[in-house]
Amino acid sequence: MSDFWILLTGSLVAACCGIVGVFLVLRKMAMIGDAISHSVMPGIVIAFLMSGSRDSLLMMFAALVFGVFTTFLIGLFERGGIQSDASIGVVFTALFAIGVILVSLFARQVHLDQDAILYGEIAFVHWNIWEVGGVSMGPKAVWLLGVTLLIILLVIGLLYKQFKLCSFDPALAAAIGIPVAFFHYLLMGLVSMATVSSFESVGAILVVGMLIVPASTAYLLTDRLGMMLALSVIAGIASTFLGYGVSILLDASIAGCMVCAAGVLFLAAFLFSPSQGLIIRKLRQRALASSAP
Repeated sequence: MSDFWILLTGSLVAACCGIVGVFLVLRKMAMIGDAISHSVMPGIVIAFLMSGSRDSLLMMFAALVFGVFTTFLIGLFERGGIQSDASIGVVFTALFAIGVILVSLFARQVHLDQDAILYGEIAFVHWNIWEVGGVSMGPKAVWLLGVTLLIILLVIGLLYKQFKLCSFDPALAAAIGIPVAFFHYLLMGLVSMATVSSFESVGAILVVGMLIVPASTAYLLTDRLGMMLALSVIAGIASTFLGYGVSILLDASIAGCMVCAAGVLFLAAFLFSPSQGLIIRKLRQRALASSAP
């Protein structure tokens, strides 16, 4: 039964991260996902210190606030003349360091350490059960990720056209009255939700892989947004199953193997994509050269 919960949790993480990851890749904001996944740590620690629980809604809200705050600071520094990559590096390292300090000062004696937040451990997900009236409802992580996925699907589904236009042509979106800044911060809020919901299973660092790698794989395979979203989720879920199988064979980190499997799928798409694959392009060039008079 533990295998089922591990695979379900990994698939939910892949779906949550894969959907919002597509918009990050399209907006050329991949490293923003990295920044948010690290900089929400102070919010998580502060919420834990206030509530005394790792399962509170306050923790989710605090992560959302710090995720949006991270985006705001990065934008502020960029408007001030700092290069984009430097702004991201300054903000996320500073906020992450603050979170590490808070953990070392105030949460050293509880199970809220840097390893738990950074790496997670999906193999233990079935032990943290949600009980209602003495009845087991299944792992808490599955419920949290399920609700997060539902929210992401509802928001993206209801505002699909606006997100699509803001991603491909923000100038046109602004010209026809779409509040581009609002949708930008709304997306950052969804990224923050996906990130903090995945902490218990794969940890902050590995969330970055699931945010970006499956979405990048899908980007190589299609030019249509709807298909890209579907392929990103499919690639993420496939990585979950392949990675879990490899982790059993090697007796290695499950989450690490899942992200490595995602990397292998990306490499396959990079080499063999029908439209953009490196090897396919080379073969086409040779075919054209040989057919030329």
